[in-house]
Amino acid sequence: MEVIDGILLVDKPKGWTSFDVVAKVRNILRSEYRKTDPSIKNVKVGHTGTLDPSATGLLVLCIGKATKLVPQLIKHDKTYEVEMTLGASSSTGDQEGEIKYESNPKIPSEEDLLGILNSFVGEQWQVPPAYSAIKIGGKRAYELARSGREIKLEPRKCVVYKIKLDSYSYPKAKFTCEVSSGTYIRSLVKDIGKKLGTPAYMSELRRTSIDNLQLSYASDLEDINYEKIKLSINQK
Repeated sequence: MEVIDGILLVDKPKGWTSFDVVAKVRNILRSEYRKTDPSIKNVKVGHTGTLDPSATGLLVLCIGKATKLVPQLIKHDKTYEVEMTLGASSSTGDQEGEIKYESNPKIPSEEDLLGILNSFVGEQWQVPPAYSAIKIGGKRAYELARSGREIKLEPRKCVVYKIKLDSYSYPKAKFTCEVSSGTYIRSLVKDIGKKLGTPAYMSELRRTSIDNLQLSYASDLEDINYEKIKLSINQK
């Protein structure tokens, strides 16, 4: 039996939590290891940055001894492909929440949108969304928000290194952004809408890179098995 230590890149599909993906890979490895050593109970697998269930794209898993790299990889910059819907707001900041449509929304021109997007490049302070995994008094913010508690989160510093408009056909705008660790795209979209003078929410999100780790090298989750995990890690 070959014990695997290394980094596995996975293309997370919509509907799966990051923990679901970790659990699937852990179970695959544990089942294989137990064929030669039935006493094995724990297999170390961790991810390097959560993706919401509705988001897709690159999830970096650290396996075995490589789990020591998790704190380092979490701090790396990330690139996202974003779809923003204008003229409506969401209680969670994304398509999973309660959507409220503006009765007479402002329709920004492409020129206005380009100018506002460019104004977000650089260092800024951002208020994280209430429906986030930030801990408040030992509980996740989203747990408190779902219970009806009013939450006040303090602004946090983040950096938008690049932002590029890919397409715009009202009410949908698609852009690609490269951001620092700790940047919340839902908050970025909401802030963009605020500057445009119209509500906005993040309707699609796909992560394409974490530092120099690219989605193009990721394995499809549905195809993952022990041999493919071993092969994928050996290729990195």
